[in-house]
Amino acid sequence: MKKLISLAILGVFLMLAPAQTVQAAVGDTLLKVGTTGSDVVQLQTELNYLGYNVGIVDGIFGSNTQAAVKAFQSAQSLSADGIVGPITGNQLNSLYATKVSQKNNSQSRQEKANAIIATGKKYIGVSYLWGGTSPGTGFDCSGYVQYVFAQNGISLPRVSRDQYTVGTSVDFNNLQPGDLVFFSFARNGIVDHDGIYIGNGQFINSSSSKGVTIYDLGPYWKSVYVGAKRVF
Repeated sequence: MKKLISLAILGVFLMLAPAQTVQAAVGDTLLKVGTTGSDVVQLQTELNYLGYNVGIVDGIFGSNTQAAVKAFQSAQSLSADGIVGPITGNQLNSLYATKVSQKNNSQSRQEKANAIIATGKKYIGVSYLWGGTSPGTGFDCSGYVQYVFAQNGISLPRVSRDQYTVGTSVDFNNLQPGDLVFFSFARNGIVDHDGIYIGNGQFINSSSSKGVTIYDLGPYWKSVYVGAKRVF
């Protein structure tokens, strides 16, 4: 008898296992008020993530979920019937995947920026040397930037003027940690100095007067500022 019970339990487990391990995409089945189950859980999760608040994710397609679906459909210029079929489901899945990917990329960039800044700060106090490219002998501005980025797997040209030709231009008001900031001491627009933006209106560089140090992007530096580049 015990053996028969065990076999029965095992049979039930095997029948349930595929449903637990294979998750259908939202829209594979029609979802509407009254529908329940894991598909609704996924639907509610995606809606909440995209800012269409359904409240508690409970797997029950109720009035809150319907209102969120209608809001999503309206925003996407779809028929706002509150029913999730293939068209609504595909659009929802696509936007959800894109936003998740963007978040992951943002996190990866933040982690990379943190590593670059940590590397840069290790050399605070290293003296300035014209043409210098290593902490053992000293750095000039671009030698320092090139060295720090190379320690984090990013290759840059040797001199600041050439470093300014790579990457994507960034507006001053959109600077993020890890961006390169460029200056023209001659105030003629020709780049002759650069550093690494570290956040909070500050950048780290190798200056001729203090070696590797941190400065605020105050009035003087803004007066000689040329632009910024994002290289990762």
